[in-house]
Amino acid sequence: MVLAAVGGGSLLLTDNLTNAFGPDVVCDGAVSADEVNDALGWGKVSATMYGDGKLDTPGASCAAMVSNGIFGNERFAVIELAKAGDLTGFKYDAESQLFAASANGGTAGAVHKSSYGFALLPTGCDNGQRATVKSRSSDARKLAGLATAVANRFAAQQGCGGTPLPAPRELTAAGADRPLNRDAVCGLPGLTMPDTPGGPVYQETVTNASDPLWACRIHSDADLRSSITFTIGTDPRLVQPWTLDPRPAFGRAHWVGQHEVMTTCQGKPTRFRFEADGFRDLIGNTTWEQFLTAGAKAIGCEPIL
Repeated sequence: MVLAAVGGGSLLLTDNLTNAFGPDVVCDGAVSADEVNDALGWGKVSATMYGDGKLDTPGASCAAMVSNGIFGNERFAVIELAKAGDLTGFKYDAESQLFAASANGGTAGAVHKSSYGFALLPTGCDNGQRATVKSRSSDARKLAGLATAVANRFAAQQGCGGTPLPAPRELTAAGADRPLNRDAVCGLPGLTMPDTPGGPVYQETVTNASDPLWACRIHSDADLRSSITFTIGTDPRLVQPWTLDPRPAFGRAHWVGQHEVMTTCQGKPTRFRFEADGFRDLIGNTTWEQFLTAGAKAIGCEPIL
């Protein structure tokens, strides 16, 4: 009887430390238990749906949970299928680690401070869709891999995209704060900002890649609510299809929103977004033109103006 008790305790411990008796797939089929375990560590997998039970509806999400040991030790990953009509949702990715399609077999996305990640659905699916994962994972590569796995499952559910995307192999370094260079703002020669004697100290944070996007944020500790952001979307999958304003905005670029223009670069639809929320003393009359000229050159785009 003692041996049986020990054996039973061993089975109970195994059940608490692995997903041996748990579900194989969770979150409306959006992620497998193995993929959750790989990203968050081993333990029993469970999930809670928020919304109407389908992740393809607006506002729906799912929390996949891993717990192990008799005291729980729970870890979460919140999964969503997000959709973007413009670049406004990406303007704060200046501090992210990006994974580029050109270096990762078509896989593209970002991880922001190892707590939020997204992966674009494969080419062939409707543009503007991305799988997002929010977690406290300390491993950026695993979070990127989980977002990619979810993107593949969303694509399979929609019957689009063909061959699944591979797990990201290369992630860029995260953008870091540095003093604002007024003669080459955000590292773009030709994009300038006027001096502001006696004003606050400004910082610029810039991504370390341009695929699938390039982003820069200008900010100051003296005013945390204000910022200036420059964003370039170089992957057509980032945003949904758009209707061009027939009137040119600047050169061969057309407005697609209040703060955003679209043009083509090497035959690919490419978006440029410039948005100022405060810090008006840094903005000149030709900031848009300078940004389009310097930004186009930086990403290897034909002249826009």
